[in-house]
Amino acid sequence: MPTELPISTANCIVEQDGHVLIVTLNRPEAKNAFSPEMLLGMYRAWRLLDEDDNLRCAILTANGDTFCAGMDLKAGENQRSTEEFMNVMATVPNVHWQALLRENRPCKPLILAVEGYALAGGTEILQGTDIRVAAEDAVFGVTEVSRGLYPMSGSTIRLRKQIPYCIAAEILLLGEHVSAQQALQIGLINRVVPKGDTLAEAKKIAEKICANGPLAVKAVTRSLREHTEHLNEDEAMQRSDELAGPVFASRDAKEGMRAFKEKRPAQFVGE
Repeated sequence: MPTELPISTANCIVEQDGHVLIVTLNRPEAKNAFSPEMLLGMYRAWRLLDEDDNLRCAILTANGDTFCAGMDLKAGENQRSTEEFMNVMATVPNVHWQALLRENRPCKPLILAVEGYALAGGTEILQGTDIRVAAEDAVFGVTEVSRGLYPMSGSTIRLRKQIPYCIAAEILLLGEHVSAQQALQIGLINRVVPKGDTLAEAKKIAEKICANGPLAVKAVTRSLREHTEHLNEDEAMQRSDELAGPVFASRDAKEGMRAFKEKRPAQFVGE
């Protein structure tokens, strides 16, 4: 059974289930719109994921029938920040961007489990994750322009890299909704499952990731994060080789090859 960690906040429950960190947005009465408490919980979760070698991946999900409605438009600029959040922001000015996976993403895989609506910031944070599961009734959209706003969490930069440019432009400029089936067809998400099954499916994916060599998984994730299009291919290959070296020299690599030869599951320890 998952164990709730003390870094949880009222609006963000952080649990550990074996090698998996489960982060649950918990403000269903406000359609899981962002709050300082929610951002603080997510920030703590992502930093713990990076720092704790026992954690190998994370799942981001939400309570209620809406995954996330993004910024709290009803509260707007009047939303009161908690003292604890403001204290953290005093020393980590970009804490909100780290929470929303715009900056300093953890170098371990992030799995997204979406039920219901994931609009505006809900689709923006999606772009910071790696593997995405959606319920058949899920709805996506970067809808800021329809409110006269700008998508500040990076969609104008990331979305066109993750799906075809013209489709990204249509999503960003029209501000319309995108169904789960449409999102699957354009490659915005990985798979669609029946309503209520996304967390279970995400856990299956996490289990498969955790069965692999943790050093190898982390190195691959770092390469996905760091070796972006601004690098020429030769430079990217060189940096990729630098990540690969320690993996091949590890005990886990030897165990993996030995297990293959002996026709048994590998027992990786992260060394």
